[in-house]
Amino acid sequence: MDELSRLKELADRSYNTGQFTFSDFLGMADLSVFYQNERDLGYAHPTVFGGCEGAERKIIRFGDPDELGYSVEFPIIALCIRPLSKKFSDDLNHRDFLGSLMNLGIKRELLGDIFVKENEALVFCRESIGAFIMENLTRVKHTSVRVLPAEDTGSITAPKKEEKIIQVASVRIDAVIAKVYNLSRQDALSLFPAGLVYLNGIECTENAKALKEGDVIAVRGRGKFEYDKEMGQSKKGKLNCLVMVYV
Repeated sequence: MDELSRLKELADRSYNTGQFTFSDFLGMADLSVFYQNERDLGYAHPTVFGGCEGAERKIIRFGDPDELGYSVEFPIIALCIRPLSKKFSDDLNHRDFLGSLMNLGIKRELLGDIFVKENEALVFCRESIGAFIMENLTRVKHTSVRVLPAEDTGSITAPKKEEKIIQVASVRIDAVIAKVYNLSRQDALSLFPAGLVYLNGIECTENAKALKEGDVIAVRGRGKFEYDKEMGQSKKGKLNCLVMVYV
């Protein structure tokens, strides 16, 4: 069953039974399918959330609290994975934490975003596997860890952005991506047929599309940035543009 069929099944079930239904955590490609068909699924009143503002992996909830007469929260829990001894901890990154979770037999679709800071991780996951992770995850690489419910998620999940001023001949998305990531024009163009570029959450295949203020561009494997504004022309007639790069 393809992703659109799965989403329609969840939407139909919610609409016909008068109950909330939830998807698993979806990545950018599957979320793009949803956003492209959001209007057609509107009869089931979908909402999207990943545990925090700016989350990339998200769950879709079908059902309207006003129509159903009750509300159900998203089945998401935040866990903190912390070394027992920071002094003797390995240098841990996103891949290390994800690999250790997957080694427990946990499917990727049950895990949301993982934020790493100073060898600690904040993990969003389905509530149904929270207790299992807390009981069974004891080591990441060679580092002994403890897993507890997260108390404060805002300080680590708040998006961090750096200003970057670029010069481009036009605000075409391929030209801006090339400058932001220091790519050749050909390398930037190759990203589009490979399905690696997302504009405001939807896969973008139109490399000549002009960007507008507030557009958010994600390039799989490279990162994400927000197109902010034009800042006038250079002496050579190029456009000075401000972008905010997620770091």
